[in-house]
Amino acid sequence: MTVRIVPATEGDVPLILRLIRALAEYEKLAAAVTATEDTLHRSLFGPQKAAEVVLAYVDDEPAGFAVFFENFSTFLGVPGLYLEDLFVVPKWRRHGIGRRLLVHLARTAVERGCGRVEWTVLDWNEPAITFYRSIGARAMDDWTIYRLTGASLDALATGD
Repeated sequence: MTVRIVPATEGDVPLILRLIRALAEYEKLAAAVTATEDTLHRSLFGPQKAAEVVLAYVDDEPAGFAVFFENFSTFLGVPGLYLEDLFVVPKWRRHGIGRRLLVHLARTAVERGCGRVEWTVLDWNEPAITFYRSIGARAMDDWTIYRLTGASLDALATGD
C-alpha cells in the first residue's frame, strides 16, 4: 500500500466536492452543503484563495482530504493553520491516513513559521476525539465557538 499526500489542483474540484459531501453525510449535515464545483473553484483556485486542500491517495485511489487556511495568533504574533476539515473515506480508516494528513499539515505549519494548528471536532465524534488525543492534541474546553451566518451575518453587515 503506497500512500501519497498531494496538494489539490484545479482538476481535483469534482473529487473535493465528492469528499465534502461524504464528510457531510458522516457528520449528519448533508443538507447543509451548498458548495458547488464553481464556488469551490473560485474559493480554492481563484485570485483570492480562501483555503488549501491536500488529498490522500492509497495507490491511485482517493482516500481522504484536509482543507486548511492560515489564521493569526495575536498572542504568539505569528500565523497559524486552521484545519477546517479532515476526512478519511471509511474503507481507509484505521490505516494511518488521517495521521499522515495531520503530519503533512504539521510540516506545512512548521515550514511556514506557524505557531499552532487548530481545529474543531463534533462532541459526539469519539473516534476522532480519541485519535486527536493520541497525537497529543488537547481540547480547549474553556473556549466556546460563536458563528454568524445567513440573515444574522447580513443584518450585522448592514448595521441593523
